[in-house]
Amino acid sequence: MIAASATQNSFEKVAIVVVTFRRQELLRGLLSSIGQLSIVPWRVVVVDNENSDETHRICDHAAQAWKKQGGPWEACELDYVPQEENTGGAGGFSAGVKRAYELGAAWFWLMDDDVSVMPDALEKLRAWAQHYEAVQGSRLDVDGGPFYWQYRFWAKLGIYNPFASADLGKEGFRKANALCFEGGLFNRRIVERIGLPDYRFFLYWDDCVYGYLASKITEVVVVKDVVLQRRREVPAWEMAAKRQLNSASDMTRFCIMRNRGHMAHYLKMNGDYMPPLFALGTLASFAKELVRLIAVDRKSFRSGMGRLIAGWREARRIIHDKTWQPMPPLSRDYDRSE
Repeated sequence: MIAASATQNSFEKVAIVVVTFRRQELLRGLLSSIGQLSIVPWRVVVVDNENSDETHRICDHAAQAWKKQGGPWEACELDYVPQEENTGGAGGFSAGVKRAYELGAAWFWLMDDDVSVMPDALEKLRAWAQHYEAVQGSRLDVDGGPFYWQYRFWAKLGIYNPFASADLGKEGFRKANALCFEGGLFNRRIVERIGLPDYRFFLYWDDCVYGYLASKITEVVVVKDVVLQRRREVPAWEMAAKRQLNSASDMTRFCIMRNRGHMAHYLKMNGDYMPPLFALGTLASFAKELVRLIAVDRKSFRSGMGRLIAGWREARRIIHDKTWQPMPPLSRDYDRSE
């Protein structure tokens, strides 16, 4: 594993990577909150999956507003990255991390367009970054309550651990083996060794798998410090305590099942693929989405079932694709066989 020390983990050249798609008002709010950060980021990279003139104007206006603040904000650059087509969250984050990496970023802090950042978020993350190279900060939900995230990944089953404790303990953190690209922070050395996030996922599982791969070479932690708040209302079924089951689109349902094919290949690479257990995890994933359709998205039941089945079939095709290759490491010095 990568050694983590205060010397190695100096907190500099932090690039915030944002992916946006047709949510200009939410993006405007996020960029405004970034301008209130007590530690100024080195770069802000905004990947626009819509390639919208309005989004470009919003980014230009935000960059100008930051410059007017003077001081360290004069050195912060906003890099607008329009995509020729909608590449989904996975494609957007892959493109955003690539751009930030090429610019020379040392740290990558990822987020969607429908959140706002806490003013002291980078201060909190800096403290953890002295010891860890992959840090997942906590989030508040739209109503200001805590947002629960399943930070443990059962690799053999290929699913999140639904029993991972929401209590992060007296020390304020727990070991994780997944990341969420809504507030996840990671170091440049991770990108060098495992490559860019895999754009082929389009939606779902991309961040989980990236965190899983990161956990194979360094310690990944989820921390109690709140760094983001979600800003978009999503229909949900309140299950218990902090846990809920959110509404999903038919595209998301398809990707949840389809992307298990890509996941299986990454598990094979790391010796964690056991077909009978993975099949059980696939069945569990299908059952969870069936519950979501019944409890939250009843109006989409017929189309949703069709997309789940189509995704499952596509996953089987991907699993048996002998030409499949993982995202390559960006450092020539890294050998995946080590």
